[in-house]
Amino acid sequence: METVNCAEACKNGCILGDKCPNLEYKENAAKFIEETSLDQMLSMAEEAVRKKMMERASQPPKWILPED
Repeated sequence: METVNCAEACKNGCILGDKCPNLEYKENAAKFIEETSLDQMLSMAEEAVRKKMMERASQPPKWILPED
């Protein structure tokens, strides 16, 4: 099977059509978008950002020392 970098090759639409290995994800994404309100999506994104910030705040600082 041909390997395609979808992020680059498919910017204007899928180039593999029915042979795309990601069709199940496309269907799941379309269903999610159809069934989820924008307010709910924004709330989910806000929660994810909050969790990431809390995760970073709970870790000790990472020092990057220049090489001599």
